[in-house]
Amino acid sequence: MGQNSATRLTRHGRTRMQQRGVPPLIVAWLSDYGACWHDHRGAEVRYFNKRARNLLAREVGAAVLTQLSSYLNAYLVTDGAGTVITVGYRIRRIRH
Repeated sequence: MGQNSATRLTRHGRTRMQQRGVPPLIVAWLSDYGACWHDHRGAEVRYFNKRARNLLAREVGAAVLTQLSSYLNAYLVTDGAGTVITVGYRIRRIRH
C-alpha cells in the first residue's frame, strides 16, 4: 500500500471529481488503501470496504476518519495503467 499516491487523472476524471465534490485526499486514499475489483475489461474499481477502512483508520487515526466519513462511500475507476477515469459515490453495494 502507499505506492499510488501520485495519482494521474484524465480530463473526465478531474471533471467528475469537481462535479461530485470528491477531494483529492480521498482519491489518493482510494488509490493507496482502497479495495480493488477488476471488471475483466481492463478497468479497476477502487472503494473502501471494511478492511480498507480499518487499515486507513490505523494510518490516519479514527478521529480523522470520523470527520471525513461522508466521503468514505466514494469510488474511482482506473484504466490498466493506473490513470483515474472517473470518480463518484456508491449508492449500492459493489457486488463481485
